[in-house]
Amino acid sequence: MYLLLMCSLTVAAIAIDRFLLYRRAAQGAQALAADVSTALRGRRLAEASAAAEGKDNMVAHLVRTAFDARTAGEDVPMALDAAYGDAAMHLRARLSYLSMIVTLAPLLGLLGTIFGMIQSFSIFNLQAGQPMAITGGIGEALIATATGLFVAIFALVVHTYYAQRMDAMLTLLERTINALCAGFAAADGGRSHAS
Repeated sequence: MYLLLMCSLTVAAIAIDRFLLYRRAAQGAQALAADVSTALRGRRLAEASAAAEGKDNMVAHLVRTAFDARTAGEDVPMALDAAYGDAAMHLRARLSYLSMIVTLAPLLGLLGTIFGMIQSFSIFNLQAGQPMAITGGIGEALIATATGLFVAIFALVVHTYYAQRMDAMLTLLERTINALCAGFAAADGGRSHAS
């Protein structure tokens, strides 16, 4: 039961950590992506660059990375790929622990139930003829399984929610990368910045 308590506290801590990260990463990101895409379609590069200034989300970081690479004469797609990889790593961080807890918690619950059953049957050997001692012990042992399943369900819900948010954020970043590469290519007279 102590291990299951640790698992549930870990799930809660990861949920809070991911909530804070995803909130900061997504705050104003949709609107910024739309503004940058509109400015790039109109070949207004300065406006697209200015739109990202002062913003603290993943799209703004991607836009600043692209313009910094372009200004420095570096390979823009390579810089964008590196920034995308960093963003994906931050978004995926700790989600694998949640999927591990989804599998581990029911197993820990079953293990606790087995230990409880062993103790119940040892009571049976010592106190033959007292069925209430045995059934009470079995009922207590099943609490471990129920707790393990509860922790697994909690972890699964948290994991699924953040996996969906991660997918949505990565899709937005991919669209922004495509808009940046297309916008730079159009501004340079058709020379492609895509890899």
